Amino acid sequence: MSKAFTKEDTETDDDLDTLDAELQSLPTKKNYITPKGFARMKDELHLLLNKTRPDLTQVVAWAASNGDRSENADYIYGKRKLREIDRRIRFLSKRLEIAEVIDPAQVASSRQGSPPEKVQFGATVTFTNEEGIKKTISIIGIDESEPAKGKVSWISPLAKVLLNQEVGDAVTFKSPKGEEELEILKIEYRAID
Repeated sequence: MSKAFTKEDTETDDDLDTLDAELQSLPTKKNYITPKGFARMKDELHLLLNKTRPDLTQVVAWAASNGDRSENADYIYGKRKLREIDRRIRFLSKRLEIAEVIDPAQVASSRQGSPPEKVQFGATVTFTNEEGIKKTISIIGIDESEPAKGKVSWISPLAKVLLNQEVGDAVTFKSPKGEEELEILKIEYRAID
């Protein structure tokens, strides 16, 4: 059979299945996110749609015009990279579509000077463990978490243990090291960097 009649290297069902599985593993009802996280995702989507993808499409078109595509590294790599970009575009679009932006700073101002009572999305929580070591974390959206920087997702095991707790409450956190008693020292609602 002539190469003219072989299947073009296009997005496969496996790519779509992987995206579907990735999206299904995340909470689909609501995608809580801070304003900064929402803006970052929106900026990334805008860059992919208006700069990265069009530039790469030009490279792929140029590579395709050079003839034999089967051994054309620019064409093969470009098509693969386009699939990755398209997958990321779909992921970002779907996550932004169900996003519910919650501004921690507005939560604080709505409390009108009274201290926050319970840990909720957007809270910055200071707690101590059994050894007396203090830690501060911010509970933020899934798509913006950075555990190494103290920004944990609201669906993380630590956040789940802290949610709906109050200052002075002691909770048991099951970590990889074993069970740990944590005591909540402070709850704040402020803008998260």
